[in-house]
Amino acid sequence: MKITPTIRAEVEKYLKQKGLSKTEFGHITGLNPGTMSGIVTGNRSLSIHQLDSITAGMNLPPDYFYERYVEESVLDEPINWRRIGPFLHRCVELHRLDCLQRVVSMLLDNPIYLDNLFELAEGSHQKGYQKAAAYLYENVAEGVKQQHSERLAICHYRLFKLTIGKDQAVNLEAASKFESYVYRLNEIDQLDALKDLVNVYRSLSHWNKVYKFSDQMGQLGQVQYDMVHNAKRKGTEPQKKPSRPLFTYIAYAELMCANACDAQGDHEQALAHLRGYADLSWVKENDPDSLYWLDQFQHFAKINTYVNKLMSGDISVLHDYVEYIAGEQHIFAELLNVMEAANRYDIDVDDILKRFESQIEAYQEPLSDDIFTQQVLPEEYARFWYKLAKYSLNKGRYPYGFKCLINAFEKAVTINHGLLISNCTGLFDCFRAQAVPETMAKYEKISKEVWERNDKKDGFLLGGN
Repeated sequence: MKITPTIRAEVEKYLKQKGLSKTEFGHITGLNPGTMSGIVTGNRSLSIHQLDSITAGMNLPPDYFYERYVEESVLDEPINWRRIGPFLHRCVELHRLDCLQRVVSMLLDNPIYLDNLFELAEGSHQKGYQKAAAYLYENVAEGVKQQHSERLAICHYRLFKLTIGKDQAVNLEAASKFESYVYRLNEIDQLDALKDLVNVYRSLSHWNKVYKFSDQMGQLGQVQYDMVHNAKRKGTEPQKKPSRPLFTYIAYAELMCANACDAQGDHEQALAHLRGYADLSWVKENDPDSLYWLDQFQHFAKINTYVNKLMSGDISVLHDYVEYIAGEQHIFAELLNVMEAANRYDIDVDDILKRFESQIEAYQEPLSDDIFTQQVLPEEYARFWYKLAKYSLNKGRYPYGFKCLINAFEKAVTINHGLLISNCTGLFDCFRAQAVPETMAKYEKISKEVWERNDKKDGFLLGGN
């Protein structure tokens, strides 16, 4: 068994090899001679700042001694957060999750360090060290799970947002798990959390959930809005503020309720909710941010009035709708509605597709870490190509139709959207006889990928059923 020398032994060996005195090495590292002598002789404990200075002085990687530091200065010493805290920060910064995990597992034996670990998690999250943050949130949540506290809810909210990604099955599981914690958050945090839940369930086409959480967001937003303006009249204002103007949560709730109703065919109820965000004359704010959002909701109301009529079968508004959306930067949501109307009511929209051809071909997914951009836009993109495939195949344009369908199928598999995958396979089966061998090969390759991924999830059946 190989014996690993201590940090001090390595330093002494280095000084001998280089012919350096402790004083000379102290000048190189920026540590005073007394400190350096105490460290080398073992008479002084070693801080992470001192270790980093020594490591740099020896021209070694920054984390070269970290595993040994855990053994010598953490596990074998009395717990001292003033020494351990800075070390954990460095573990996060240098992506040494192994060292972080060893120390944290020891600290979890004593609940008094949960506050420190939570603050470390928050700092890591804010600085973008998300793997470390997720590990810390998970362990803090486990440590406070019996307390039913706001901190527990915050940990689960952070984990929910960190979990959300391209895999819709994973997103569904994350949203379902977080639901039971959302109401333990501070009321202001609840608004953003409910909005995030709504956007995830919207991307999954779980319309009952969209309506439920949108309705709750709207009610809570109205209560908070009234409280803020009552407080202003009394000369006081709440310290905590949401990420957007309060009225936007009320308006967005109406927008999403309308969206859910339209998706489920209740266009009359959708129109009632549409009126709820079309008329925001009650809003008292007039700052630039509020004016921006007021204008946005007016825009949404205009577009969705056309959509509501289209979905109700009034195709006379199609021309006006297309003219209105012509200036939009992101048009897939609007074109998706055009294709839905075309397929549902057998409308020829070739001229519309030709008009927006360059924008369709030039589309690139926007980069952002907000849940709407991560979830809703990729789902809309995949649905558009599916509906365009359906339209083209029904017109007998098989090469282009299959190209669109393969595109939609690939995207649906990438985001693991069960409904879209099912729709794509069903549509392909309807037109299988028209597929050329090359198209069949592409389709079967994607289908095999889906099967292999799902087959791995199928396991043993335990007794007791």
